[in-house]
Amino acid sequence: MTELKDKIRGNLKTVIDPELNINVVDLGLIYEIDVPEPRTARILMTLTTPGCPLHDSIASGIKYCVQGMEEIDHADVQLTWEPAWTPDRMTEDGKRLLQGF
Repeated sequence: MTELKDKIRGNLKTVIDPELNINVVDLGLIYEIDVPEPRTARILMTLTTPGCPLHDSIASGIKYCVQGMEEIDHADVQLTWEPAWTPDRMTEDGKRLLQGF
């Protein structure tokens, strides 16, 4: 199961936040990836700010990215504000990319 979660996380690196032009994984927006049953993934995510106008676009991108995987038929994307996102959640790659922003 860990291998599939890692593959999902890797695929999610193709989903880009259009405002910052950084993928959602390196931004630290993905809090949890779970595979509660075969062919189903649950993604717990946040956004950089509440009320982000791109919420639907980013969440849809995540859903379609994961559902497009051979191993997954259904992806449930859930949004949370707890804990709140901070730049500390970013990966080192994300921080480097943000420096050029």
